Amino acid sequence: MAAWTLLVLLAVAPAAAGRMLSFASYYGDHMVLQKKPSGAVVWGRGELGAMVTVTLLGGSGLIMEKTAQVKGPSGTWTTVLDPMDAGGPYALMAEQGLENVTLRDIYFGDVWLCSGQSNMAMTVLQVANASQELAAAARYPYVRIFAAAPARSDVELEDLEQIDLPWSIPTAENLGHGNFTYFSAVCWLLGRYLYEALGSPIGLVEVAWGGTPIEAWSSHRVLQACGLLEDMGSTCPHQHLSGPKTPSVLWNAMIHPLLNMTLKGVAWYQGEDNTLLNTDKYNCTFPALIADWRQAFHIGSAGQTEPLLPFGFVQLSTYRHRSADDSFARLRWHQTADLGVVPNARMPGTFMAVAMDLGDEHSPYGSVHPRDKQNVAHRLLLGARAVAYGDKDVVFQGPYPTRAILEVTRGLLNVTYSQELICRQKDAKAFEVCCSSQASPCQWLPAPVVAVGSRTVTLALSDCRTLVLGLRYAWAEWPCEYQACPLYNPQGLPAPSFVLDTLPAGNAAGGRELFLLPSSIN
Repeated sequence: MAAWTLLVLLAVAPAAAGRMLSFASYYGDHMVLQKKPSGAVVWGRGELGAMVTVTLLGGSGLIMEKTAQVKGPSGTWTTVLDPMDAGGPYALMAEQGLENVTLRDIYFGDVWLCSGQSNMAMTVLQVANASQELAAAARYPYVRIFAAAPARSDVELEDLEQIDLPWSIPTAENLGHGNFTYFSAVCWLLGRYLYEALGSPIGLVEVAWGGTPIEAWSSHRVLQACGLLEDMGSTCPHQHLSGPKTPSVLWNAMIHPLLNMTLKGVAWYQGEDNTLLNTDKYNCTFPALIADWRQAFHIGSAGQTEPLLPFGFVQLSTYRHRSADDSFARLRWHQTADLGVVPNARMPGTFMAVAMDLGDEHSPYGSVHPRDKQNVAHRLLLGARAVAYGDKDVVFQGPYPTRAILEVTRGLLNVTYSQELICRQKDAKAFEVCCSSQASPCQWLPAPVVAVGSRTVTLALSDCRTLVLGLRYAWAEWPCEYQACPLYNPQGLPAPSFVLDTLPAGNAAGGRELFLLPSSIN
């Protein structure tokens, strides 16, 4: 541990050790740099005006050499390595005059950033079957891990101020350091599954802080775009927020310093805090954060991180059993920009792991922290393979309704889905219809499942004697028991929750067709 501490201090504050030349804090032995087609950005600090030579060395000698000048005002140098095939090990050396710094055991692969609040911060020590997961660590020496320390700042920082875990080969000790510290279970499992699928090195960067809202991870640009700042310099609407909940403080201290890093993708697990704060702004803040991070990482990496950086996220799981509050349901909907599924027009290049069927009422860490992170990571993996790696044969979304036909005389609603359906539970309360003689207010009534066909669900409308103005599914804080929501596809992926407006579309075979339109619930 003492050696790690020394490494971090040297990396973050080289001047304190009497050294002018250094790599930035998040470069180190055992790291993974992004492989081709992108070039990995490498940067650090040196003596103002001096030239720094960066050399990549392999088993056969010199691979490439780059030069960069140290520029102000903070005395940094930056270079972009030529795109490299996956593999290693390599040594990376920086030289300035008589000084040199060498990083060893470097591999090229795919680098994923994992961010969010406590469900991302939950470590491998805390998950179901933790002892087995920790024991398996030694089998994955080419999945490398790095964890930034929780930090906040009122101004944008150039580099990380603290590191919890420098780049490391995984062990049971560093994967299960403690509760909500390092290393993130969702991040590790996703990285491990990616390695198993791809066979090339994976670098994982954990940047998470429990109990934090999306506003803290957002730049002022995002806040202003969503009407959460009176002007670029004002945080008046948020004076009641403090510490890590303060707008932009985690963007400033934990994301902004990483912008020079070339990335393959992002995994995000956040939103619980926003069931209590600006819930109905999340349909703006989340798409805006994604777009802003993409632009910032693309620019910061000199164009090496692709503009449509793949962005995966976990849709909220559960919290309180039998709660009448619908803030979790609203937040889940807003996580899709009110369109129900991703990727979509407002959220291109994204993928989502539905987790509402993975509730854990008896979790020792509180029911808001389910221990089944393996299914979460598996569902993220499917999305990553499809969206980030272009595997067109991977099914990564659950079934979603595409059409509805109202049989007025029989009081039935036939809902057609996009995929084959597997019914695990005929829950009488899972589906609800909005019944009203006018557009508002909406009276939501249960629509029990009468039958489930290959792709069709038939609902009974016996309690609805007026217009059917809306349809919703799994609209609850705790919509179903563990892996027992009503509808799945044959691959085991749950149908996501939704709330849809229904509009008459004319007559169809068997009844009156209804348009299904995403509902605005703000």
